[in-house]
Amino acid sequence: MTHSAPLIKTPDGMIEVISKVLGQHMVSIEEANGEVAVHIHRDALVECMLQLRDACEYQQLMEIAGVDWPDRDPRFEIVYCLLSLTKNHRIRVHLTTNEDHPVPSVTSIWPVAGWLEREVFDMYGVLFSGNADLRRILTDYGFSGHPQRKDFPLSGYVELRYSEEEKRVKYEPVQLAQDFRNFDFLSPWEGADYVLPGDEKNGEATGNNAPPPTPKTTDTATQTGAGKAANKEAVKRSVRKPKATGDKA
Repeated sequence: MTHSAPLIKTPDGMIEVISKVLGQHMVSIEEANGEVAVHIHRDALVECMLQLRDACEYQQLMEIAGVDWPDRDPRFEIVYCLLSLTKNHRIRVHLTTNEDHPVPSVTSIWPVAGWLEREVFDMYGVLFSGNADLRRILTDYGFSGHPQRKDFPLSGYVELRYSEEEKRVKYEPVQLAQDFRNFDFLSPWEGADYVLPGDEKNGEATGNNAPPPTPKTTDTATQTGAGKAANKEAVKRSVRKPKATGDKA
């Protein structure tokens, strides 16, 4: 049984065509798991993208992603995902950079790259030369740091709150008000050292220092409902009339 989706594979000879078109601007090209990855020099990005769009027919820019390698120099890797509508095929274009060397913007080729480059700038701090509107897009303007860097703390550097005194929203250094190592899980063996909701209604003290409650007992027959009267009533209910058999004497 064949699958209903169309077969997507690298067109025959496409790797050789890309290698010839990009020439000395290409660092390497490889195909793994049905995907083609093209590694190029950073400064030749715009020229390579024009060749891939016009000569190789990869018309659409689908995504720009960032990868952080803290132990590597250059630290960041920028990945461009291109789609060919005529060939029904996708490729990835890779380049490396760091926070001190801007990447050429491709907004002149694909205007949609403006938002995608802003996202990489916001999350990783990578600069794009030629982007006329390089601002944060996912975090606030006063945000400190870049959240998808590997050395960015999970709690962040600052927290946002509304100041009733100043009547405005303000940023402050992160303060962990709760000690994460001293959670009270209300152990059934140890109990809680405070009054639980509802216990204050009957005025009884609770906690480890509270006296044990007096057990409820039944000391007399009247408290259990037992006795001669109850036994007599039980005998009456246990006596049943014989069933009619339908035979006549």
